[in-house]
Amino acid sequence: MKREIIITSDGSTTIHLPDWNEQYHSKHGAIQEAYHVFIKSGLDIIQKKEVSILEIGFGTGLNCFITFIESKKKINYTGVEAYPVATDEIKKLNYVSELNAEKHKNIFDKLHQVSWEKEHQITKSFTLKKEQKLFKEINDSNCYDLIYFDAFGARVQPELWTEEIFKKMFIALKNEGTLVTYSAKGSTRRAMEAVGFSVERLPGPPGKREMLRATKKE
Repeated sequence: MKREIIITSDGSTTIHLPDWNEQYHSKHGAIQEAYHVFIKSGLDIIQKKEVSILEIGFGTGLNCFITFIESKKKINYTGVEAYPVATDEIKKLNYVSELNAEKHKNIFDKLHQVSWEKEHQITKSFTLKKEQKLFKEINDSNCYDLIYFDAFGARVQPELWTEEIFKKMFIALKNEGTLVTYSAKGSTRRAMEAVGFSVERLPGPPGKREMLRATKKE
């Protein structure tokens, strides 16, 4: 499938798949979306001093990198990705410069260079484990405080937005754990509620009216 690096509305890059007319991040602003959906609506509401995060769709590493930059907590980060982004594509992404994060360039590089299937101590307060597998193969139980659900949209991959997948997310979360996603589709909300989540609609990032936040309450 053809892949292109494009500039989104806030000046940050993303990967565009023209055959699907789909992007790894919002064309209205990759960085803006990451901050709004995953940091402001997710990480910032977690009160614990140590937070375990599962990212569904590690992709370009943008959400992971911003989490590293912004968090004052101890972070244990797991990123699941079935089809890792190629090294030559990573080199074309402008996240370090757009985030004014030149002092952390070595960290951005390290996030992509460390091996898969093994936990790595990126810094004293940040660990990363990248797992290459399909989302339906996730079988974690009571492991995470927060899930970044950043899969490709239901228009192109509806199988990623089903009760089956959200049941796995529910089981993977600790009690009172939170899942955030850019999606606000009614079918997504209903699938979340069907497996036990308490779901709320929140104002969306630029280009989207709403987004969803789901909480596990047993």
